[in-house]
Amino acid sequence: MEDTECNSGGFMRLVSEESCSSTVTDELCVNNYQTEIFNQLPSSLARRRTLHHHQDRGTTETLHPVEKYPGRVGEASDKATTQPIRSLPVCMQRKREARDLRHLQTRTVGRWESWKRNQSINRKRLGEQVGEAMARLLPWSSTLHTIEGRFGVGVKAYFVFLRYLLYLNLLLCLVIGGTILTPTAVYDSDGDRGLLRFEGNDSVLDFFVGSGFLERSPVFYGFYARSSLDLLCLNTPLLFLLGTLTVLILSLVMVVRRTVVGYKHTWLLGNRYNIHMSYKVFCGWDFCIQDPEVADLKLSFIRNELKLYLEEERFQQREARRTLGQWAHLYSLRGLLHFLVLVLLGGAFCLIYYATMASKAERNGDYLILRLLLHYLPPIVITLVNFFLPHVFRHISSFEDYSLTTQVNATLVRSIFLKLASLGMYLFFLFKNSQQECWENQFGKEMYKLSVFDFLACFCNTFFIAYPRKWLVDRYPSSWLARLSGKQHFLIPFNVLDLVYSQTVTWVGLFYCPMLPFIETVKLMAVFYIKKLTVLQCCVPAQRMFRASSSSVLFHFMLLLGLIMAVITLGSNLHQFEPSSSCGPFVGSATVFNVTAVCVDSLPGPTQSTLRYLSSEAFVLPLILAQIVVLTSFESRRRANGKAIERLKDMLVMSTSDKHFLLKQHTLSLRRQKKTFKAPTTVSGTREGSSTTMKDPSAGIGEDSHIAQLKDPSAQPTGNDSPS
Repeated sequence: MEDTECNSGGFMRLVSEESCSSTVTDELCVNNYQTEIFNQLPSSLARRRTLHHHQDRGTTETLHPVEKYPGRVGEASDKATTQPIRSLPVCMQRKREARDLRHLQTRTVGRWESWKRNQSINRKRLGEQVGEAMARLLPWSSTLHTIEGRFGVGVKAYFVFLRYLLYLNLLLCLVIGGTILTPTAVYDSDGDRGLLRFEGNDSVLDFFVGSGFLERSPVFYGFYARSSLDLLCLNTPLLFLLGTLTVLILSLVMVVRRTVVGYKHTWLLGNRYNIHMSYKVFCGWDFCIQDPEVADLKLSFIRNELKLYLEEERFQQREARRTLGQWAHLYSLRGLLHFLVLVLLGGAFCLIYYATMASKAERNGDYLILRLLLHYLPPIVITLVNFFLPHVFRHISSFEDYSLTTQVNATLVRSIFLKLASLGMYLFFLFKNSQQECWENQFGKEMYKLSVFDFLACFCNTFFIAYPRKWLVDRYPSSWLARLSGKQHFLIPFNVLDLVYSQTVTWVGLFYCPMLPFIETVKLMAVFYIKKLTVLQCCVPAQRMFRASSSSVLFHFMLLLGLIMAVITLGSNLHQFEPSSSCGPFVGSATVFNVTAVCVDSLPGPTQSTLRYLSSEAFVLPLILAQIVVLTSFESRRRANGKAIERLKDMLVMSTSDKHFLLKQHTLSLRRQKKTFKAPTTVSGTREGSSTTMKDPSAGIGEDSHIAQLKDPSAQPTGNDSPS
């Protein structure tokens, strides 16, 4: 006999002997109970409210599929049968079940479908193995891992940025070698010219100044001339111009792409994404680590992350306690400090102007050292200004009471403005006085000297300042000079600015010194090892950490500014000045771009019309319209992705609420079960029934009775509820 009662007010079941041994009714009751528990979850309640709201407004179709059909998320993940089992984020038992399920699916599907699945899995595994092998082939990976463990992700971001610039310059070297150097070497009409020609008056000074044998080498613009390769659309001037434009366009594409990708990651994982302290403490360790050194590095990673998190929390708390008067005082102080920064920048520009004028006026010195100093007077002044003023900016930003990451970014912005503006002022003064014969070579020499002196400054700073300072602090720590200098820290903003400045010089002087990318590649490799020695041997970890995600984006944005400045400088220079009539591949041309006009005139009529239309003002309007359409589509995708991200974040929050709810229900169930066990038996029964109850309490209570008590706590066990 079985009597079941179900109503809207609650759920109550009368248990008999037959029902105690029934499994079908138990499963049905458990399923009904699970369904009602599912309807009580916070996520289900919120979903129903959202559905009712959209149904009232008639916008149900605008809901996300995940919100409308939450149970299908697991189905979609289960359908990913091409993913290797060992990479599934589940326990070992689930992996075995997935393996058995795939074997069953393989038996049920046809041979052709099974072969396609196996091939897809093999291709994915091969791609993963190739990716891992390529990752191991990346240079300096172990060094970057060590630096990150000891000094944090900020210092590592500098070395990653340096490695990226090295890759970029290697690519530029391939372009320059294929379009300029190789045709010049193969189709050289003047066989007497060699790559390096030494004469009697050459000296060591020529290597630093760029004169003598270097001036007669492929390093500078004057070496290249029209060769036997002199076709209308394939000649040395056209290849020279094509190589320069290809380098600039390729650099623009790569830098913009890296900046946009970094900004996307910063927007997703920056200030909008916070990881709780508990996750870092309890889930941050990798239990597969066996090497003690690797364990120490991992411990340093976690320590640095906690320092960063605590620093940000401390600043936010201090900022939240500020009053209106404190904010007014702070903003007035920041205004005065901004004015001081502008005054310092104006003074730096005046120094560069006077140094350039003095160098031009006193070119003919009697002594070798004096001539060398006069040649390098503008680079020396620019280097000294760029060395001291960023430190002044760093101290100024500390008085502005920003967060550490904002202080670093503010110092970066001011310093990059200083470096690019000082370089721009120097180029302006050079162009103003560039009325000499073969002025392209003179301009290339100035860029070459800036690049060489930048490397000499880096070398001297490491071996004549950093190492003696380290030795003084370690050997005589109690001396007044050691206490005054203090322990060294790797200043990320200033070192990044040096890289941006060096790469900007390379782009500016590319047309007049085609070998600058090769020189920059060798210099970057040397700078990496010099900075590695500086960091690991002379510096100590900083006490305050900053988040490197936003600063890495700023690194590439500053590099983009340097590239834009180089393109503007080179374009205005080529448009304003006529090519020299005594040297270079453009001898006899009114402008550099005349070689393209000659090539276009030799093409067929339809091709000429197409090219002239593409270069005319009439093509600007369709181009702008196409850009508007593309930008609109990307903006729509961005908004849709933003909404999806917000929905997923809400689902994460609701899943946490569901876990709390289920944990609470489970706790209540355990408490009620304990109370039921402790309650005295009020129903008389035979001794056999009593012994059966003591032997198996679950049979006396019954799963159905337990479920009924969960759904209706007021319902107490009666005589009918006890086992008969």
